[in-house]
Amino acid sequence: MTSHLPGAIGVSRLSVYDTTAPDGLHGGTPHMHLTCSEGYVVTAGQGRVQTLSGEGFRETPLRPGTVAWFRPATIHRLVNDGGLQLVVLMQNSGLPEAGDAVFTFPTDVLADPDAYRAAASLENGPYPRRDLAVTGFLAMRAAGPQAFTEFCRTAAAIVAPRLGDWRKRWEAGALETALETGRQLDALERADLAHLAAGGLEVLTEPTESGKHGMCGLLETYIPEGVQ
Repeated sequence: MTSHLPGAIGVSRLSVYDTTAPDGLHGGTPHMHLTCSEGYVVTAGQGRVQTLSGEGFRETPLRPGTVAWFRPATIHRLVNDGGLQLVVLMQNSGLPEAGDAVFTFPTDVLADPDAYRAAASLENGPYPRRDLAVTGFLAMRAAGPQAFTEFCRTAAAIVAPRLGDWRKRWEAGALETALETGRQLDALERADLAHLAAGGLEVLTEPTESGKHGMCGLLETYIPEGVQ
């Protein structure tokens, strides 16, 4: 596959974790994206998405047919009340799962780069990471708006070294796709129809990557790494 999905959107199927977190709920790892919006299309099961942002805390029910999305700087946590499965749409060529995320670990872990890297690692599996992030999420939620503001400030510092790589992915994916639309509009204004001869269909009948532990569950990804 040598081209992007429309708009350079990343697409994955997600089976949300069904193991128990420290507060007794089942589900995924709370985290925040700093430059990407993300959307959910619920395909099976029941659950909720808990969000924390400048608008405060919110809990939204999820059931088959629900479409929900959120902007950058929205902490989100998926809660699985039974068999929750989603199709996930990710802005910027799948950047949300490729690094544009900061976990809601406790403040002492966030303040220590080495401790953060160790906690974010999957070396010990996905659940220790999830449980630590849930602990920090619950503390932040209880502490009020100032704690969320401080988290945003810390998160920006954590991701700063990676911004150059993110920019390259954006330039090669979402930006290039938008610019191509501009070139097509320019061509049509000139009555240049050459690009209309380049239509066609591309199909993926199977995920390009299966069984990957994502932040909220097991992923089946339809965007190959390196083709963004």
